Amino acid sequence: MKILFLCTGNSCRSQMAEGWARHLKKGEIEVHSAGIERHGMNPHAVRVMEEAGVDMSGHRSKTVDELPDSGFDVVVTLCGHASETCPFFAGPVKRVHRGFDDPPSLCAGMTNEEEILAVYRRVRDEIRDFVAGLPGNLAET
Repeated sequence: MKILFLCTGNSCRSQMAEGWARHLKKGEIEVHSAGIERHGMNPHAVRVMEEAGVDMSGHRSKTVDELPDSGFDVVVTLCGHASETCPFFAGPVKRVHRGFDDPPSLCAGMTNEEEILAVYRRVRDEIRDFVAGLPGNLAET
């Protein structure tokens, strides 16, 4: 199964989903992530994934246009904006929306690093649970 995780900027949630899928579903799922735009890697996302044993240091933020090809079986949008502006994919592609809170938005204005990281950790763990249940979780959404 070939899955694309799509978010607005491919900096946080879609990167976490890709990281978890590579970590938990290696050999079961071919996974990619991209954004409608490219925002660069979110350092807090990289940090909390590293804490969980998932190395995203080699990941880079990219748009759908930068992917090698389509041919996805499933496109999972992880935020409302990506769901609303999801590009067209040729072929029999299943589109699934599973929204997660946006840590950068939730943390806007926060200054306490531990409080910020707690938000990122919560979303990281919610995404892990979703990815761990793949492909079955695709039918529930």
